[in-house]
This record gives sequence, C-alpha cells and structure tokens, in this order.
Amino acid sequence: MSSSKSQSSDKSFVYREFGNDNSAATERPIPELPPQQQNLKVQASRKGRKGKTVTVVSGFQAKPETLADLVKQLKTQCGTGGTLKDNEIEIQGEHKQKIVEILIKLGYKAKISGG
Repeated sequence: MSSSKSQSSDKSFVYREFGNDNSAATERPIPELPPQQQNLKVQASRKGRKGKTVTVVSGFQAKPETLADLVKQLKTQCGTGGTLKDNEIEIQGEHKQKIVEILIKLGYKAKISGG
C-alpha cells in the first residue's frame, strides 16, 4: 500500500523524442549588427493606441539587451515613457526628429519614414 502512494506522488514523465530540453538550440540567434550597418525607420503612429501618438523605431537587428539599453537612453533623452515590443522601440509622443538625431549621434543609420 505504501508503495502505491509513493508512485502517485512521483512526477509524470513526458516523452521527448530528441532527449533533453535544448530550447536554446532551437531558437534562432539574432544577428548583432554594428550600428553603422543597421537601417532604422522612425515614424509616428496612432494606430491601435486610442488616438495617442507614439514614435516607433523599427529595423533593429540587435539583441534584446542592447535594445533595452537603447530604449532607456531614448526615454531619458525625450523625457517620456516608452517600451520595447517585437524588436521595435515605441516612445510616447511625437519625437521623430529628436530620435533621429540621437540615433545618428550613436552611429545608426536612421531616417524618418511616413508622414
């Protein structure tokens, strides 16, 4: 009787065809390009944001850690909030010109896209 209790408390085994969980091996690596080789687009958008304008910077080919540092720097320089979503930086408000100037000083190729 005691043996059946110990078996029920054991974790259930999930079958894996290819051995250990190597989730890092299945992820595609993001190529980290130097800033001079990245072509960034800066545009203002209101779509899906209840009429509020945000400045979106897209076209990055960098690691999330690098982008997180860049988001923090842009938020500080613009004096506003922002976030990182799907490898795009969103800064609250319309700051296209200011962000392009900051990115160019940091060595990125950035240009304003859209109206």
